[in-house]
Amino acid sequence: MAAISESDLTTCAELVRRGDPERFMAAMAAPVAARSVLFALYAFNIEVARAPWASPEPMVAEMRLQWWRNLAEDIASGRPVAGHPVASALAAVVTPEMAGELDGFVAARRWDIYRDPFADEAEFDRYIDHTAGTLMWLAARSLGAAPCEEACEEACEAAREVVGDLAHASGVANMLRAVPELVARGRAPLPDASDDGIRALAGRALERLARARRRRRAVARAAAPALLAGWQAGPVLRQAWRAPARVGEGRLGQSEAGKRLSLMVRAATGRW
Repeated sequence: MAAISESDLTTCAELVRRGDPERFMAAMAAPVAARSVLFALYAFNIEVARAPWASPEPMVAEMRLQWWRNLAEDIASGRPVAGHPVASALAAVVTPEMAGELDGFVAARRWDIYRDPFADEAEFDRYIDHTAGTLMWLAARSLGAAPCEEACEEACEAAREVVGDLAHASGVANMLRAVPELVARGRAPLPDASDDGIRALAGRALERLARARRRRRAVARAAAPALLAGWQAGPVLRQAWRAPARVGEGRLGQSEAGKRLSLMVRAATGRW
């Protein structure tokens, strides 16, 4: 992988700082050497997440997502990428093999363009796993989640399962926090928005979070900075499980002091 230019890295970091302050905090809590990877991927995530909302015209939003899908194909094919700082930074931190997963990551965001609800829980889970799951796995693998050569396929798969569980829990927590805004925009973000449905959703995510933490040794310590982004999943999911009404009221999350303290502890101990 090539080095990211200072200009592109600065652009990505500033985009994350303004557009995703909590992932910015997580990246800044990581070792300096890991930040270029995290900022490139998190900036890419912002660009893709914004694309469906860039225009009220679905065709325009589809075209914006297609631009990023074309970029992913270029990287996967080993073709040169230039002309966009986030695109250039992304091409520098993911291999062509890893870039093959980016198409599904971008395509999943087509759900955001339209007003159709998720058909069922399985479709909701696929959305979370293709977005939050792919992002965290690419970050972890780029930092060295496990030796992913053919001889170590079993270790790589174990690491991916653990990262997937943590990412799912984090993705569900983030979706629950976004419910008021998404509903205001005319979307139906949950497969079942009743209190029982929210409690069940949060409960399943908490089970996956607990499973990930029981198996944390399957993920190399070098990848721990990529997993810091899920540091708030537990508190948010427990709040939703205990008091589902907080979801619609937009009252999920920790205080600023609580967020910073818990992030510092997890960054210092490596126990995400």
